Amino acid sequence: MKRYIILLAMMLSTVSMLRAQRAGVENVSFSKNGQYMVVDMDLLLSQLGVKSNEAVVLTPYIINNSGSQRVELPSVAVYGRTRYYHYLRNNGSEMMITGPKETSYLAKKAPATADYRQAVDYEPWMENSSLVLGEQTYGCCGDVLGENQRKLADNVKLTYTPSFVYVQPQVEAVKSRALSGSAFIDFVVNRTDIRPDYRRNPTELAKIRSTIDSIKNDADIQVQKIYIKGFASPEGSYQANDRLAAGRTEALRKYVAGLYDFPASTYETDHVAEDWDGLVKYLETSSLGSKNEILDIIRNSGLQPDQMEWRIKSRHAQDYQNLLQNVYPGLRHSDYRIEYTIRGFNDINEIKNLVKTQPQKLSLQEFFLASQQYQPGSADFNEVFQTAVRMYPQDETANLNAAVSALNRGDLMSAEAYLKLAGNSPQAAYAKGVLAGMRENYNDALSYFRQAQQGGVAQAADAITQIEKIIQ
Repeated sequence: MKRYIILLAMMLSTVSMLRAQRAGVENVSFSKNGQYMVVDMDLLLSQLGVKSNEAVVLTPYIINNSGSQRVELPSVAVYGRTRYYHYLRNNGSEMMITGPKETSYLAKKAPATADYRQAVDYEPWMENSSLVLGEQTYGCCGDVLGENQRKLADNVKLTYTPSFVYVQPQVEAVKSRALSGSAFIDFVVNRTDIRPDYRRNPTELAKIRSTIDSIKNDADIQVQKIYIKGFASPEGSYQANDRLAAGRTEALRKYVAGLYDFPASTYETDHVAEDWDGLVKYLETSSLGSKNEILDIIRNSGLQPDQMEWRIKSRHAQDYQNLLQNVYPGLRHSDYRIEYTIRGFNDINEIKNLVKTQPQKLSLQEFFLASQQYQPGSADFNEVFQTAVRMYPQDETANLNAAVSALNRGDLMSAEAYLKLAGNSPQAAYAKGVLAGMRENYNDALSYFRQAQQGGVAQAADAITQIEKIIQ
């Protein structure tokens, strides 16, 4: 007997649950629209078949994932004839089961489909919330015959999912490079011959040799030009300084030529009699008391070099002595530049090895070829672009690809720094849009993506669609 009662109760419970799930629902829309969360759906009331003494109440509500917050929306109720007139007679049309906001129908006159649309103020907790439909069947005396709820839709927070666009660099027909430096060779007063062991000369001459040696014996490199330019300081007569600068520059050329077997045509020389530009550069950042007056003499007096030096010396004697002792020696220097070419590389394994061992030999195009051998976003893939930008720190394409690599691994601060040097190409605008989108600065992102789209970046169209859906 006890078992029979339990089974009967279970059957009645199942029937009750089924009776509460009779309303069909179609065309459900549940999304944020500006400042509102909007619910739109069709309730198929014709499926209810409500009995005379029953009422079925459909109540949508929004609930967050944890169930800790919810907002109940106005109900739709369908009444059998007896229940409808009972409520109408005892409570009036404004006081049906759920109150004055309820939309009430007499079952016999209810539409087959009711268009349900409600908007409530959007609140942050509604991100990743759900739309649930509660269904209750009432009998006489307000008894609940059955109730249930079902989830109709989720409001998943829309997020921007970027596509990363790398730029393939142009191929260098000739990989021309240069190494440069300055040497401060000491000469005996009024002499032009080089004495390798005199004062600082062992160290300064070694700098030049070291620069040349670093590339001379490399089979991948061909030295094209060795350029030497000598400078003298402004003290003394311009004519004497011109002679000394020319003679000392030629002496350095002969010294270097005697060490190597390059053709004579490899060498090119020039000289500056007095390095007034170097003096101006020093004065601009110095704390010398009369620096502004001295700069005015150099820039605006219109005097010849010897006259300028005399005016500075006579009017600002103390500062002139300071310059003579501490600044002029640095104005006597020999600038050198070694121009060379590097062969191109086609073997991908050789290129991959050079990325790690001698990246200075690779062009940006060769770096890009190496990147294509790795999974996008992988550590090796990212390393290629980080190494490339170290080799070409001012190149716009190198900075752009390094920025995209940083975006791909979520390093937004590095991406921002690289993008400052990436130029204003459509591809750079697209990358700036990706950065703004990942930071949820959607208005800025949209502006950049539209600029990129106008410049022909195909991926911008999808990005615009995503952002517009997010901010609508």
